[in-house]
Amino acid sequence: MEKNNKGVMTAWTMYDWANSVYSLSISSAIFPTFYESFTPKHIEVMGMDFKNTALYSYCLSFAFLINVLLVPLLSGISDASGAKKPFMRFFVILGSLGCSALYFFNGHNYTFGLISFMIATLGFAGSLVFYNAYLPEIATPDKFDKLSARGFTMGYIGSVLMLIFNLLLLIKHDWFGLPSPKTSPLPFQVGFATVGIWWLGWSFWPLLKLPGKLEAKAKVSIWNGYREIRNVFQEVKKMKAVKIFLGSFFVYTMGVQTVIYVAALFGKNELKLESEDMLKTILLIQLIGIAGAFFFAWAAKKLGNKPALFISLSIWTLSCILAYQLEPQKPNQFFALACLIGTVMGGIQSLSRATYAKLIPGDHDNTSYFSFFEVTEKLAIVLGTFAWAMIDNVTGNMRNSILLLMVFFIIGICILYFLPTDKIKSEKLSQQGN
Repeated sequence: MEKNNKGVMTAWTMYDWANSVYSLSISSAIFPTFYESFTPKHIEVMGMDFKNTALYSYCLSFAFLINVLLVPLLSGISDASGAKKPFMRFFVILGSLGCSALYFFNGHNYTFGLISFMIATLGFAGSLVFYNAYLPEIATPDKFDKLSARGFTMGYIGSVLMLIFNLLLLIKHDWFGLPSPKTSPLPFQVGFATVGIWWLGWSFWPLLKLPGKLEAKAKVSIWNGYREIRNVFQEVKKMKAVKIFLGSFFVYTMGVQTVIYVAALFGKNELKLESEDMLKTILLIQLIGIAGAFFFAWAAKKLGNKPALFISLSIWTLSCILAYQLEPQKPNQFFALACLIGTVMGGIQSLSRATYAKLIPGDHDNTSYFSFFEVTEKLAIVLGTFAWAMIDNVTGNMRNSILLLMVFFIIGICILYFLPTDKIKSEKLSQQGN
């Protein structure tokens, strides 16, 4: 297949544009803000009492645990059959429908709302396995950093546009003939539905333009899927640089992804911020994140991926220290912290994806390799959000959970120290020769 085709690469980045509205508006902003405001503060499940925020984090952990168990099998079958696109299409439809179903969530039917949220999360996470696996197939290694950053930037722009629209639904609800969000869930519900429609609608572009069925490598069966994953695991064990990077990535991702998913809950619950202030802050993070993604792509080119990751993780550690000291009902402090986090939010994700793409072999089984990457990330989310929820539920104070996130970043830095920089370069050069 011809690589570096501009039309194909543009289509690839457009899936970031399509799906990032979910990760921002639903996972990070609108849904957790709505959930914390409209659900009971304590919810009883199977005779056990949970803080509503802790139950949210537990459900998030469970959704990603299902993803960890399911997607590696499907991606192994995908490599064996050469069929990435059908699996990606399935998860896109599943996720967008789960997202749209949140229109019927009013806060009191929290079981329905949490199940719909989990389905949407599963679709989102599942689709990314196959989407990310296209990167080494459509571009040469010298394009990875820039193309990966471009994808995240497209995602930031698209998600910002949708978040602005959702913010208008809340602040200028009368423009749309909607009641106040302080008395009715309808403005939030309309926002949920529009996110699902955007996600599905814009996904048609990449689903039409990305390469279809590739050459099959083996007879398709459920056992082929397991064998593909097992083979990748055996290969990764022999790759010192990949093992070190994945070890660091696993630990620091527990911190990064947990921040992404619980920041709105922290602002509402601990800092007592208004919904509008929370959404404005998250919008600010996205806008700064656009520049941040390109800055760290530039830093990786000038300094190398490893130093750029060091800089990013150091800023994350500082952010945790500052977040722990934030005072309630002082949105300006939260805005300032948002500026700091925004510089590294997109950069760390883009850098991680590009660094891994440089380290792995680029000539075969890309879906299985990226499945391994996604499993590492999603398992980190499972453990990170579960640990956050447990500390929150036991102590009743989210600030204690922030200290745990800081430890994750510090450990990630320590492991990353042992990553051989020359291995990244030699892998990159060897892949360019393929």
